[in-house]
Amino acid sequence: MAEAPIRAAVFSRRALMLGGAQVLLMGALVGRVYQLQITQSDDFRVQAEDNRINLRLLAPPRGRILDRFGVPLAVNEQTYRVVVVREQAGDVAATLAKLSRVMVLSEAEKTSALAESARRRPFVPVTVRENLTWDEVAAIEVNAPDLPGIAIEVGQSRHYLLGGSTAHILGYVGAVAQGEQTGDPLLELPGFDVGKSGFEKQHDALLRGSAGSSHVEVNALGRVIRELSRQEGNPGEDLRVTLDAGLQQFVQQRLASELSGSAVVMDVRDGGVLAMGSTPTFDPSAFSRGLTGDEWRELVSDPLKPLSDKAIQGQYAPGSTFKMMVALAAMANGLSPDHRVHCSGSVSLGQARFHCWKKEGHGSLDMHGGLMHSCDVYFYDVARRAGIDAIAAMSRRFGLGSPVEIDLPGERPGLIPDRAWKLAVMGEPWQPGETLVAGIGQGFILATPLQLAVMTARIANGGRAVTPHLLYGTSDNVLKSEAPDLGIDPKHMAVVLAGMNAVSNEPGGTAFRVRIEQPGMEMAGKTGTAQVRRITLSERNAGVKKNEDLPWERRDHALFLGFAPVHDPAYAVAVVIEHGGGGSRIAGPIARDIMIETQARDPSRRSGRPSLAAL
Repeated sequence: MAEAPIRAAVFSRRALMLGGAQVLLMGALVGRVYQLQITQSDDFRVQAEDNRINLRLLAPPRGRILDRFGVPLAVNEQTYRVVVVREQAGDVAATLAKLSRVMVLSEAEKTSALAESARRRPFVPVTVRENLTWDEVAAIEVNAPDLPGIAIEVGQSRHYLLGGSTAHILGYVGAVAQGEQTGDPLLELPGFDVGKSGFEKQHDALLRGSAGSSHVEVNALGRVIRELSRQEGNPGEDLRVTLDAGLQQFVQQRLASELSGSAVVMDVRDGGVLAMGSTPTFDPSAFSRGLTGDEWRELVSDPLKPLSDKAIQGQYAPGSTFKMMVALAAMANGLSPDHRVHCSGSVSLGQARFHCWKKEGHGSLDMHGGLMHSCDVYFYDVARRAGIDAIAAMSRRFGLGSPVEIDLPGERPGLIPDRAWKLAVMGEPWQPGETLVAGIGQGFILATPLQLAVMTARIANGGRAVTPHLLYGTSDNVLKSEAPDLGIDPKHMAVVLAGMNAVSNEPGGTAFRVRIEQPGMEMAGKTGTAQVRRITLSERNAGVKKNEDLPWERRDHALFLGFAPVHDPAYAVAVVIEHGGGGSRIAGPIARDIMIETQARDPSRRSGRPSLAAL
């Protein structure tokens, strides 16, 4: 009987413990429910919304590029692209295999998409192909249920309205390369392009704009059900360039008859570049749609270098177009413009003989005659008297020997040598004969066509240091430019200006036959022929071969510099034709036609005069 109370006590204790445990568990459950539903309800509601609602960045429209008159040069066109999202697709390779049964995909496209998908964050869409046809878009949409992670997006493609005529200046855009990633989510958007060359690259930050956002509701598979809200981004700025679209086309067409060359037209008053042509050229829109491997190899292997902007990247001996710098340096160091030299066709220095381009010589000439007839013997003497250091110093004041800092990437510096340069670079002292060669723009001297245009503009405006530029301003703002005075003696400048006028407008001048005869549009100029080969003594004795009898790559470069109108200079032109032969015969007519067209297009100077393009 005594065992019954004991059992009852044990049972009561166990029941109490079990009940207590149940109370504790129930309390914990109630507490957890309270925590989930009351305390953390807002957090879980947000997480649930995040799973149901996706935030997507919207690429802003790229800013347009307009010419100085507001004519569009680069705009955006609507395109379609197919993208894959790894987070939604799961097995990307399998998904791409399914997609290839709907539309033709190359192995290169699949490999690229797989690599990009692995490299980027799983929720970032990766472009499989741009510029889809409407049939491809329809086929993908019809098969959408069987293609998880595949979507069609509307994008924009850059279109250049003047094609190759502005290719080297405007450049082109392309997909963001891995090395260009900065952590900016905008750069990870599929189909987002950045400037790769030219003006597009130089001013990419202004043209790019800032991203917008879109909140979309998605289902469990990640498919978009509806858009809940949208905030558009800020489009890139519309930028105006100093180019005249019509003149740019004219210049490019005028150069097209030559294998390789360039031309630059500048406003001598403010440095604005009105036209800058380079031939051969290329189609910049092809880079927006994507070049094939064969197309790219053809461009980079072309010996004429169509991708190179020869106006700022071509470096050439300026030849006789450099003689104005020699004349100014000599006058600045005390040489009178009345100084006379007798040219018999050559001059000796030690054991070496230096020849004039005119075998029989020019006779006795002063500085005016030396410029007008482009006498080499005269400038051998003038260069010797001035010295290479004085010539170099004067040349640098006029924009030679270093980048002129136009707002384009890739500009080459050219080269203006002096004694210190040769000793530092070559470890050798400067030789007297090298000064004579420099006096006619040969030897170590190199200049780009843009530098030669800047030099001509600074001469034409009386010695003001205008700086070339392309950015005219935004669509609402026009940039202004002021040029400091170079401090050149006006009397010395007058001698050079008169000599250049004589070159084109006095009988006997080296460019008289390519002068502009329209009253009020006359052009002053300077011819140049730059040798690219050494003429041996035996060849001189046998008779120097004509350019047309030589292989193209051994012919002289043809150059011409000019400004117009003579009575009130407004425009400068520089033309360089690679292996063109004589400057007056090849480059001169091109420069003349460009100057006529430039003046005819000037709204303040037209006066009913027709342009060459209209004739």
